[in-house]
Amino acid sequence: HVDLVESGGGLVQPGESLTLSCVVSGVNITKLHMAWYVEYPGRDREEVVTTHRFFRRRDDTLFTMARDDSLNTLFLYVYNITTTDTGVYFCKGMTDFLDRKYIYWGQGTQVTVAS
Repeated sequence: HVDLVESGGGLVQPGESLTLSCVVSGVNITKLHMAWYVEYPGRDREEVVTTHRFFRRRDDTLFTMARDDSLNTLFLYVYNITTTDTGVYFCKGMTDFLDRKYIYWGQGTQVTVAS
C-alpha cells in the first residue's frame, strides 16, 4: 500500500520562505514521477513543480523541489511567499506498470499566508 503524507504547512508571513515535505511509504520514491500541486481557494488543483519542471516562478514567488532518496521524501521549497500562495498543497506520485498508470495523492497540507 502506497501512502504519501505531506507536512510543513501552517501560517506564514508574506516574504518568508517555507519548506513542505512529502514522505512516501510503500514504494521506493525513485520509482515514481513526483510533483507538487496546489488548490487555491475556489479553484481547481493545479501543478506547481514536477520532476520535469522543478523550478517555477509565480509572480514574486519562487518554487523548487528536491528529493531525498535516503528519506524517501520529496520537498517543496517556497521563497518570498505571498498572500496569493495561500492554498492546500499536495504531493503526487505516478508510475506505470504493465500498461497501467498508478497515481497517488497525499491528503494535502494547508498553507495560509497572512501578516
